[in-house]
Amino acid sequence: MVACGGLSGGPSGEVRGNGKKACLRCGLDRNPWADGQRAPLSHNVSNQLIDLLAMTSTTTPSCAIPQVTEPRLTSLSHGGGCGCKIAPGVLSNILKSIPGMPMPPALLVGIETADDAAVYQLNDEQALIATTDFFMPIVDNPFDFGRIAATNAISDVYAMGGTPIMALALVGMPINVLSLETIGQILQGGQSVCRDAGIPIAGGHTIDSVEPIYGLVVMGLVHPSRVKRNADARVGDRLVLGKPLGVGVLSAALKKNALDDVGYAQMIANTTQLNRPGPALAAMPGVHALTDVTGFGLAGHALELARGAGCGVRLDFAKVPLLPGVKALASQGMVTGASGRNWAAYGAEVALAPHLSDVDRALLSDPQTSGGLLVSCASDSVADVLAVFRQQGFGHAAEVGEVVAVPADAAVRMWVD
Repeated sequence: MVACGGLSGGPSGEVRGNGKKACLRCGLDRNPWADGQRAPLSHNVSNQLIDLLAMTSTTTPSCAIPQVTEPRLTSLSHGGGCGCKIAPGVLSNILKSIPGMPMPPALLVGIETADDAAVYQLNDEQALIATTDFFMPIVDNPFDFGRIAATNAISDVYAMGGTPIMALALVGMPINVLSLETIGQILQGGQSVCRDAGIPIAGGHTIDSVEPIYGLVVMGLVHPSRVKRNADARVGDRLVLGKPLGVGVLSAALKKNALDDVGYAQMIANTTQLNRPGPALAAMPGVHALTDVTGFGLAGHALELARGAGCGVRLDFAKVPLLPGVKALASQGMVTGASGRNWAAYGAEVALAPHLSDVDRALLSDPQTSGGLLVSCASDSVADVLAVFRQQGFGHAAEVGEVVAVPADAAVRMWVD
């Protein structure tokens, strides 16, 4: 059901086909839900949120904090940002138990290689990209949380080489804990990023949940010949990373009150920068594969790229860009639990050079929220790829490794020097 989309046309209290009356303004059924079920936000609460957004849609409260005393957003969640992801090993075991389904020929990208989005060919000129991402707070500022979540969700469309066209909001909030003003600021943050990306939030769905959850369903378009999968890397390709690592470390420091204002500003700038170079990179013949680095860390997403292509990867850790100060923070124990879970899931496939420390390893598996694009391209295209990144404001983009040949049954697929 698309909730809160009934702001135009139709009689108030319209009767649905199921015989239930729905509020025109929020689109929610007016009857109570069965015992034990999590209900959508009541139509009254949803309507108040709509009113709040309508009154403040022209404002941009970049540092707006509720005046009432409320718990920190990060205190309400057991994990934050893309660190909320189910650990890759656990997820793999869950998916193994689910029988496969027949896939139509028009589905160009499905679940086979854990790619960033699904892609369905509409005609000879267009393919539809569909993706969704949502998570719990990684920061305490509600407007910033909304911005980060929206930027992260839209990134998957760019990672497929496409252009986003519209979004739907996914909202789960503890209504008895957070004020409507705070929730409204989260939605406004997401709205501001979608406005910047040139897309509308055309609807969505809301529930009353124990932990705050926000994200988007995002759809985009791409020419079928320009779809960039994460499984099309070629031996000899070079790997280019678009954003520096360290968001997970900064988020851990924030939760422990150990992140200063400069560090917070760097974190927000990194996580709210849209991965706009995607379509331009996809148009380059020398670019063979794209993905974005998020919750499984650089090592995890590079391994997905390697497995999908039947190859291996070699990273030069000294060339991997890091956010300022993250190595020092990580050495002080400012790492997320997700970093360790990531390494437990795929560390056996990685060979680390002896000089690399436990801190270096933690940075390789550090969960990135709204992380950078990872590009696999021909060696003679590296300069052009870096130029595209530089032109669009990604000054930290760097060549970080290469794609190498490995036996089909190789136990190790990544080497880090």
